[in-house]
Amino acid sequence: MSSSSPATIEDVARIAQVSIATVSRAIHTPEKVANSTRLKVNQAIAITGYTTNAMARSLRLGRSNMILVVAPDIGDPNFSNILVGLENEARSHGYGILIGHTHNDPQRGLEYLKFLNSNQAAGLILFTGILPFGHQSMTARLPPSVGVFEPVYNGGIPYVGVDDIEGARKAVDLLVAEGHRKIAFIGDSRTRLAYSRRRQGYDAGLDAAGVPPGERTILEGDGTIESGRLALEQLFMRDTLPTAFMCVNDQTAIGVMIGLGARGYDIPGDFSVTGFDDVPQATFMTPSLTTIRQPRTAIGKSAMALLLELLSGSEPPETEILLRPDLIVRNSVTAPSRRFQKR
Repeated sequence: MSSSSPATIEDVARIAQVSIATVSRAIHTPEKVANSTRLKVNQAIAITGYTTNAMARSLRLGRSNMILVVAPDIGDPNFSNILVGLENEARSHGYGILIGHTHNDPQRGLEYLKFLNSNQAAGLILFTGILPFGHQSMTARLPPSVGVFEPVYNGGIPYVGVDDIEGARKAVDLLVAEGHRKIAFIGDSRTRLAYSRRRQGYDAGLDAAGVPPGERTILEGDGTIESGRLALEQLFMRDTLPTAFMCVNDQTAIGVMIGLGARGYDIPGDFSVTGFDDVPQATFMTPSLTTIRQPRTAIGKSAMALLLELLSGSEPPETEILLRPDLIVRNSVTAPSRRFQKR
């Protein structure tokens, strides 16, 4: 093989000691190839420099095989597992992924419009909950798009995510079953639809338990650790305290737990705490956090499958696909402490 000649699929097959058909399957449908074979093929690709990526194929074919994924915070613990599901499904159908990071700034989405306008991206996956482009004239030709993780507030595009109402209801039902009635909801939001849906699940659970709206404690939050800690400090300025905290996500719950620990309280001896998402840190908290698990990889896979249907010209079968959440019971919930029963 000449150093000036581009590597071919035959070069890869010779070095990997497999057939050309096996190399093709390992690239385009890796789930159908044994792990050991796929590893040999990938190593041969790395050695030869054989170009197999979707962008290169797009240039040869004159069309894009890339999907633009726009996310507000790639450091969010939920992002990576959803991305795995997205990318695996995309790769199995010959598509690649471009990631646009908005840093929680909606205007940064404008920077990624060039990928769509120049046909470098065939479709759009939105994590942001809002369309990333500020001008209607620029979005008149929006490509096939799917919202994931956060329903799109102003877009009317199909959405794939977890059933937030059902998940929140499971958390409330657990706390009620343990004997709690003074349950604070931390993290209400007027702009994040996922959070407002979790608030709906909270209200539905307390309605079923016969807890009047006037006896409910609700504080807003942005889903960060700091917002959970600040909400806790606001509560401790009041005359009455809840016996349990139902937090809109695990980051908020971690903030609440840090704040309670700093004040010398025991969890769950003094207060019970639940989260939502089941991020990796939930297992390693002391105590470990009872929470609602999102099927993140399955969400990513389903979202990409739906987008690929749209790219093929099909109409979406549903405007929303909601996957079922699981209640993960750990060590942060128990019966109410008598210490606070009369407060």
